[in-house]
Amino acid sequence: MLQHLLTSEFQRLGSVSRFLRGRPMIHSLAAAMSNQLQNTSSLSTAGTWNLLDVRNSSPVRTAELRPLSVSPWDIALCVTGTLISCENAIVIAILFYTPTLRAPMFILIGSLAFADLLAGLGLILNFVFIYMLNTEFVTLISVGLLIAAFSASVLNILAITVDRYLSLYNALTYHTERTVTFTYVMVVLIWLVCIILGLLPVLGWNCLRDEASCSICRPVTKNNAVVLAVTFLLVFALMMQLYLQICKIAFRHAQQIAVQHQFMAISTTKGVSTLSVILCTFAACWMPFAMYSIVADSSYPMIYTYATVLPATCNSVINPIIYAYRNPDIQKSLWLACCGCVPSNFSLRPRTSSDV
Repeated sequence: MLQHLLTSEFQRLGSVSRFLRGRPMIHSLAAAMSNQLQNTSSLSTAGTWNLLDVRNSSPVRTAELRPLSVSPWDIALCVTGTLISCENAIVIAILFYTPTLRAPMFILIGSLAFADLLAGLGLILNFVFIYMLNTEFVTLISVGLLIAAFSASVLNILAITVDRYLSLYNALTYHTERTVTFTYVMVVLIWLVCIILGLLPVLGWNCLRDEASCSICRPVTKNNAVVLAVTFLLVFALMMQLYLQICKIAFRHAQQIAVQHQFMAISTTKGVSTLSVILCTFAACWMPFAMYSIVADSSYPMIYTYATVLPATCNSVINPIIYAYRNPDIQKSLWLACCGCVPSNFSLRPRTSSDV
């Protein structure tokens, strides 16, 4: 009995063995399923780690793809530059298309308008270069243009003051060919000096290789900024001296003018008051920036630089109003250009040597 049971059991085991040997696909499928499960587990684990890596690296990539934030101060400077360009472009167009406006006074007004126009375009280009083409060469070109333009603006204001002084001091010989020649020579010298000043950063007077020597306006060096600021103070002191001389001459003329020539006295007084407005505006706009350029350097907060640069640029916004749009001849040309006629209540009095 026991032997029969053992024989039956061996036969059953043999059948099972033969059944398994006859179905090798089951082993392959099981092995494949096992490998797939292992690969899936490995892939899942690897995917988890890759996801963690991406999450860990996402702040860096987000910073690279994040839109560049624009400073509101730069936007304000760009808007100011646009306003400057539009105002002075109108002045230049009027002077260019009006043949009668060729006196020395209008030559200087045109030179001042051209300088302010370049300053406005320089502010716009500086904004574009900072946020789109921020390279060393482009930065040097932009800064050089701004230095040349604003230096020309300041020196042209000085030239206009000199012209006003000569128009009073040499009233009898002012409207001669010699004065016109002197005016052209003065304008040429102004622009030569300003072009040289604008080329200094490109020629190596910059702090791109030595950040510690930078001024508040990178890449202008501290020494260069101090020289420009001191030059401005000297120009302003000369303008003040000329202003005092103009006041003396104007008041002396006013005392000598008879009652029947009262309009001349009014014109002289108006010229002196205009010079007062000019000098006060000029000082209020440029003096903070000049003084700050002397005492500060690149380590100071940028907000102070912006707060002093913006009023200085606003001087170029005011210049066309003071020098051009207040002039009766330019007003008449502007009316003719815009409306084709002159208002009936518009009075164009004769221009005198004391007008500003």
